[in-house]
Amino acid sequence: MARPEQVLLLEPQHELKFRGPFSDVVTTNLKLSNPTDRNVCFKVKTTAPRRYCVRPNSGIIDAGTSINVSVMLQPFDYDPNEKSKHKFMVQSMLAPPDMTDMEGVWKEAKPEELMDSKLRCVFELPAENEKTVRPPNPSPLCCTAGPGSKLLSFPLVYCYGSSRTPHSRVQRVS
Repeated sequence: MARPEQVLLLEPQHELKFRGPFSDVVTTNLKLSNPTDRNVCFKVKTTAPRRYCVRPNSGIIDAGTSINVSVMLQPFDYDPNEKSKHKFMVQSMLAPPDMTDMEGVWKEAKPEELMDSKLRCVFELPAENEKTVRPPNPSPLCCTAGPGSKLLSFPLVYCYGSSRTPHSRVQRVS
């Protein structure tokens, strides 16, 4: 059976643009909207977990509402000749009416219940004559692999953790 079409509306739809300089954290936002009459569970995965922090990286979007997801690119040495192959995937599913444990819901989800949207990352440098206005740096949350990490066949990962912990852990999932 084919996967259902993504019910969430993503803004932007196809590309996450990060505008340098890349010597500091660069943040871009992704708006997830739920136009349905049901709650939707979501999680955000990436092919480059050590390079990004995502807040929130999973959760529930109530029917008819939207949330903003902050995607924070960690500082790095930018090479304009190197093309970015980083990608993100927003995975979602309709929330079961009796849901109490989100982690359990994802573990028990059938493939035909899962929906996804993929976005590629684009790095841009400002023109020399442009002045960069930077917002204050976000809190120094980052993604690191923890002892509970799993490596399965699909190379996308997502960050998870609570806002009370200074570091997120990365879990590789199928």
